[in-house]
Amino acid sequence: MWQTLALLLVVAAALFWVDSLRARERAVAAGRAACERYGVQFLDETVAFVRLRLARNAAGRLRLRRNYSFEFSDTGNNRRPGSIAVLGAELDDLQMEPYPIRGGLNGPDAGHPRLQ
Repeated sequence: MWQTLALLLVVAAALFWVDSLRARERAVAAGRAACERYGVQFLDETVAFVRLRLARNAAGRLRLRRNYSFEFSDTGNNRRPGSIAVLGAELDDLQMEPYPIRGGLNGPDAGHPRLQ
């Protein structure tokens, strides 16, 4: 009886570990993609685990929500914080600290409506 319980506990821990690695990989990919999209540098090519809790997805089902933090640089000389939330197997939220857009109105964002 104890051996079966111990084996189930080990299997559950292994499944949780693999699921956590997949969620972390999703967070790294999301952070890298966001930094590429906005033309900033994704520092250290990694994310750091911050928090784990239960949350409901859009369908109302309970899922694990993992929060990660990361850093990016807009100049190469600074570090700015960002955060990523993964809910179950899906990206739930990504936030980046606001930063000044380089290049003014002649830069790559010249046609952006907020800058006109």
